[in-house]
Amino acid sequence: MGFLVDTQKEGGGHSWGYLRSLVRRKQVDSADEPHSHHHHQLAKALTVPHLIAIGVGATIGAGVYILVGTVAREHSGPSLALSFLIAGIAAALSAFCYAELSSRCPSAGSAYHYSYICVGEGVAWLIGWALILEYTIGGSAVARGISPNLALIFGGEDGLPSFLARHQIPCLDVVVDPSAAILVFIVTGLLCLGIKESTFAQGIVTAANVCVLLFVIVAGSYLGFKTGWAGYELSSGFFPFGVDGMFAGSATVFFAFIGFDSVASAAEEVKNPQRDLPIGIGLALFLCCSVYMMVSIVIVGLVPYYAMDPDTPISSAFASHDMQWAVYLITLGAVMALCSALMGALLPQPRILMAMARDGLLPSLFSDVNRRTQVPVKATIATGLCAATLAFFMDVSQLAGMVSVGTLLAFTMVAISVLILRYVPPDELPLPASLQDRIDSVSFIPAETKSSHHEGTSDNSNKQPLIGENEASVHFPVMEKQEALGCWALSEKKRRIVAGWSIMLTCIGAFLLSYSASSLNFPGVIRYPLCGVGGSLLLVGLIALSSIDQDDARHTFGHSGGFICPFVPLLPIICILINMYLLVNLGSATWARVSVWLVIGVLVYVFYGRKNSSLANAVYVTTAHAEEIYREHEASLA
Repeated sequence: MGFLVDTQKEGGGHSWGYLRSLVRRKQVDSADEPHSHHHHQLAKALTVPHLIAIGVGATIGAGVYILVGTVAREHSGPSLALSFLIAGIAAALSAFCYAELSSRCPSAGSAYHYSYICVGEGVAWLIGWALILEYTIGGSAVARGISPNLALIFGGEDGLPSFLARHQIPCLDVVVDPSAAILVFIVTGLLCLGIKESTFAQGIVTAANVCVLLFVIVAGSYLGFKTGWAGYELSSGFFPFGVDGMFAGSATVFFAFIGFDSVASAAEEVKNPQRDLPIGIGLALFLCCSVYMMVSIVIVGLVPYYAMDPDTPISSAFASHDMQWAVYLITLGAVMALCSALMGALLPQPRILMAMARDGLLPSLFSDVNRRTQVPVKATIATGLCAATLAFFMDVSQLAGMVSVGTLLAFTMVAISVLILRYVPPDELPLPASLQDRIDSVSFIPAETKSSHHEGTSDNSNKQPLIGENEASVHFPVMEKQEALGCWALSEKKRRIVAGWSIMLTCIGAFLLSYSASSLNFPGVIRYPLCGVGGSLLLVGLIALSSIDQDDARHTFGHSGGFICPFVPLLPIICILINMYLLVNLGSATWARVSVWLVIGVLVYVFYGRKNSSLANAVYVTTAHAEEIYREHEASLA
């Protein structure tokens, strides 16, 4: 039994056990494994319209009602629509990656789930932990923004009923917001009713928001043609801040597209994930980009960019044309947008908590699914309580930058996961220790009984060790397949090694290039060589990945028949570079706060998650034999 390797005992050293636990990977359908419990399954209830409602509702928040003025005044000017277009294209790169992974691996957990399958437990834990922070703070920040807009509808801050209005606690510098907490509890209750019911409600609120934005587009276009589009007849031209200003505006409005990844978090509840998830993600992003561009074209044309109100650009543009009544309608649209965004922020987190609890990294109570509503009620209530508490007591606007860290880390890891899936997909699967006897019996089947399935296997081996051979070199001839890399001929094993190193060099190069390009305070003698090294590593990785074949297992990995990301490896590498650049530019204060949260996550993982992981005692077998072991196990139970 010397060739048997599990995740804890390989290497004979305690320190190796810690490192091994960081890179252990789970199966695609870990929620559907034979040892999973039936009550952990979610309802299959969502179709394309539901997914569009989730994606558009989570993406088009109140940001569009504010960003238009800020970005036009400081960066883009009349070219604001182009800034939205470029940001939409950049977001589409991540959407392509999400579309492939969500249709191949349609389980709850989104980027956490994909990272666990493709990269390893350590990275997956950090991504999941960062996403928990993102959705908690994001939901709280959105809830805190609703009461000021509600007050405007009621005629000012004094117009709200006292039980909804903000109050300052005497002797403490704390302003409590009852309406924010109440709205969080209402949304939490909706989410507990069922995924179909909550999505229907979100669809109604999102439709109201979109109708208000359509009114802005139509009525604004009428005013523009009537008054002559004064915003475009300026001596400063279409690019008052230059093309650089337009691109700087794109980096800012990119965060207005964050939200479509909420669609992927509901993948396990989609009736036909291979077809509906890519369509839902694509249409949601297309609709958001179209609305953003049309609104920006109209508003920038009505008012010169330098005269726009940075806080209320849309309503002030209509007020300047003697349409004061439209201000109330636009404010109502902002409230609808915030309510929809609140639903979009609170929907994914319970499913991420559930996915992490299924894997043993969090307490099992979060994985409980209500038998009647078929949603993770306990995880949803826990999410609602945390978000409501933060929204009631804290002004989380200063922490809003932390929301972007989780999203951008997830986008980066999803793009890396696509590269891994295409070039070095996992060739071992974890099986539970309960199947140890069946694994042992299959492991020692004489080679001649399997010769028809493993042609080219060495003749001097009379028994086939199935476990612990990372490259499965025992089962496949070293030079079975020749692939051209320039003038090189690579075996399958060497091809995987070259691909793995190329992916790693690409990521290092993208980080060095992003960091050095953003560090304007660095002296040129350091900055420019660092840019050169980063760009060279990025280029070498791209050329190497473009020159070798992708792994044949990509055709059968996960659920086949879904969306295939185009232009691999170029598209994921551009996606990695864009997201790393945005991550580097978030600022040191944001990273200092996030680092505290991540350190807490590392401690939780070391003292709880690692020991209780469902893979703690797993035994890994080669992919080729996992189905055989499961089949013989099921036959023995029949």
